[in-house]
Formats: sequence, C-alpha cells, structure tokens
Amino acid sequence: MTGRLMLLDTASLYFRAYFGVPDSVRAPDGTPVNAVRGLLDFIDRLVKDHHPDRLVACMDADWRPAWRVELIPSYKAHRVAEEQPSGPDTEEVPDTLTPQVPVIEEVLDALGIARVGVPGYEADDVIGTFTARAGGPVDIVTGDRDLYQLVDDARDIRVLYPIKGVGTLQLTDEAVLREKYGVDGRGYADLALLRGDPSDGLPGVPGVGEKTAAKLLAEYGDLAGIVAAAEDPASRITPAQRRRLTEARGYLEVAPKVVRVAADVPLPAVDTALPRTPRDPAALEALATRWGLGGSLQRLLGTLGE
Repeated sequence: MTGRLMLLDTASLYFRAYFGVPDSVRAPDGTPVNAVRGLLDFIDRLVKDHHPDRLVACMDADWRPAWRVELIPSYKAHRVAEEQPSGPDTEEVPDTLTPQVPVIEEVLDALGIARVGVPGYEADDVIGTFTARAGGPVDIVTGDRDLYQLVDDARDIRVLYPIKGVGTLQLTDEAVLREKYGVDGRGYADLALLRGDPSDGLPGVPGVGEKTAAKLLAEYGDLAGIVAAAEDPASRITPAQRRRLTEARGYLEVAPKVVRVAADVPLPAVDTALPRTPRDPAALEALATRWGLGGSLQRLLGTLGE
C-alpha cells in the first residue's frame, strides 16, 4: 500500500459533528441528520486540504473489547448503557445520534469510501494495523489522544487532531509531542498508562501525573526501565515513587496490552483508493433524497471528482 493514506477514527469524528452541528439540521421527515451532514462536511474538508490517495473510515465493531475488560475491568465501564450477555455492551450514546450511525454507514458504502470494523476490536486497533502495514505516509484523523502513540516521523505518520471542527487541526508530529508531553510517539502509550485516563476508566499509578510520568520516562527510557528502577534499591528513584510503582505492579503488568493499540488485527481485503465517482449512484441518490443530505453531499462529490 503506497501513496498517502488517511485513516478516520469515524466515531470520534461523527461525535464531534453531532455536537458541533445544530440538531435543527434535519431530514425531510424531521429526523436529525446533523452528525451525517457534519461528517460529510468533515470528510470534504479533509480531502480538500490534505489530498490523500487512499481513505479508510475505521469503525468500532466493539467499542469495549472483552479482552481489554478482562485485564482492567474498569475499562470504559462508566460508558456502559446496558450490559449484553453476548456481544459488545451497549454504549451510552445520545438518543438522536444512534439512528444516524446506520445512515452514515450506508452513505459511506454508497460513496465507495472503504469502511472497516473488525469484531472484537476498536477502531484504534484497525487504525494501528493499517498504520503498521502502510508503505507510505499516514494521516490519522482523530480527537482521541491515545493514537498519539502511532506518531512516527521516520515513517511520516502523524495525527491530525481537530481543534475546531476539522478546519483547524493540530498536525501532531514528534516535535509537538516532545514539546507538549516530553515524549515521542513510542513513549506516549507509557505516559498514558502511568498517568491514567478517567475518560477510559484507566486508573494509572496513584500519585503519578503527566509531568512525573514524563520525568520518569526521560530518566529511565520506558516503562520496563521504570519498573526495573523501582525494583533496584540502588536506583535514584524516590522512596515515594518506588512505593507507588511497587503497589501498582499488578496494573503495570496488564496496562500495556490495554493501552497500546493492536497491530495485528485481521483486516478484510478492501479497496482503500479514494473514490472519484460513487460506487452505487442510485443508492446514494436515494439516501440523499430520503435524508436531505443536500449541499454536504454535493460538495463532497465535487471534491472527490476533482
């Protein structure tokens, strides 16, 4: 796979669209389509500004994989709306967003934009695997800082992090990470698991915040080096930090597998080329009429056709 690949953290973007576009944007039957139209506008702007050769909308087939929950039961637990005896738990999502997700999927499919979700994995893992296999530069578009761990200047892999809509993006490379967090892409996952992340239900190491985590990583290199220092009576690690890290040893043994994105997801064979014409024009026209996609869809079609 060569050429510039753009990977969309699709749920992250349609959530932003939902909250950024008024719900007065509705289909002819009165159904809100603010997330649908907002996402189409986002994709239009991204293609226009960054000129990818290939594009994949990466999906959460399982937003809270059991294998992560088995390791850290609190993982995303506060976002569970309903537990399911089999299959993924139901995520807490705004009532008027849930019905828009199937519409988004149908529109992407009719356009011919590759859409990939793999059972048992989050979109982050799909993104991680596409990135690992890429033979050219990669732009990852996400509002989730967890994916900073994939930034790699040597391979021209960067994260486009939306600051305001997608018109204002932080182009995140290793220089940005070092300035903001004191780590590079490979170090970001260790930083994240040490400090914890309440939004994902990750406890972190009590008493170790972002600055302390960055200092420890700067001194000892990586998580393994920090753990080794905590176990070495001759190391310069402070008694308080040694105690905290020792008490958190069980968490530190399992957290890397939870926090680090997978790079070995069994991806389906898909055509990732940026579509120049719709895959299914009739289906797209029917969707546009039913849901009142109007200018949002027309602008994207014009941009894709350029």
